[in-house]
Amino acid sequence: MSKDKISEEDISTQEEVAEEVQEEAASETDNEKEESVKDEKDVRIEELEQELSNTKDGLLRKAAELENVRKRVQRERVQLFEEAKAGALEDFMPISDDLLRTLKAAEESEIEDSFLDGVKMVADKFEKVLEKHGVERINKTGVPFDVNLHDAMMKQPAPDEDTGSDVVLQVLDSGYKIGNRTIRHAKVIVSE
Repeated sequence: MSKDKISEEDISTQEEVAEEVQEEAASETDNEKEESVKDEKDVRIEELEQELSNTKDGLLRKAAELENVRKRVQRERVQLFEEAKAGALEDFMPISDDLLRTLKAAEESEIEDSFLDGVKMVADKFEKVLEKHGVERINKTGVPFDVNLHDAMMKQPAPDEDTGSDVVLQVLDSGYKIGNRTIRHAKVIVSE
């Protein structure tokens, strides 16, 4: 019987060992499954974080692009307004010049004072409108010739020795500018 007991004990021990091995294997499998699930979750989290980062980056780029478009449209709008304003004022400049020529001619001839006063009033109003819109007349003599402001129609010797070369001697036709932009160059005679 002792053999039977030993073998039964051995068998039960072997069964216990087998069960323990199975439990350990099952435990290891469960641990591997848990680690595998954790790894998959970590990978998925990283993917989602990367996707979120890309989406945020894309949104920031789109917002910056939209802001740039707004600024460009605003600049174009201002530029278009300034060009339209300059174009409209340019159409009135010959009228202003004609009024000034009329006043000069009226001073040299005998014209009734009331008529002359009326023309002066119209010319003054016209000047005020031009000033209101920031238009400056280019009609100074004795200043250095500037290609950005003047068109030289001809050169002639200076009337005195103190006048250097390339100095505006006479303005034939006034020019106009708004700010730094020349609308119409003054036609001038320049010293040699």
